Amino acid sequence: MSTDATDIHAAIRAAYDVFESTFARGDAAGMAALYTSNGMLLPTGTGMISGSQAIQDFWQGAMDMGVATAKIDIAEVSGHADVVVDVGHYTLGAANGDVMDNGKYIVIWRNENGRWKLHRDIWNSNTADAG
Repeated sequence: MSTDATDIHAAIRAAYDVFESTFARGDAAGMAALYTSNGMLLPTGTGMISGSQAIQDFWQGAMDMGVATAKIDIAEVSGHADVVVDVGHYTLGAANGDVMDNGKYIVIWRNENGRWKLHRDIWNSNTADAG
């Protein structure tokens, strides 16, 4: 596996493309599958969420609240063969295109069997009343 910074950035961007399309399909189980088996969410305004079922339930709850799209803009990627950290911005949208939330994030990725998966996913809203 290449550890070239350009290749790592491209691999993480490709993983986010899958994340965004899976979210847009409303596939909460598919979202959970994008995380490591001991993956963890650390969202604004709540405690840690760990494990596949809890991650699926979290994303299903977001979808049930009307969040229809997730757009990820990577600002920085660094790492090596099996662990990568990326920092960026996110925007969550409604089906009608309205922005529901936006903010910044840090994700720790792990390479499992040749596939990049989200391992630790933390974000903070830029919206004062989020959470």
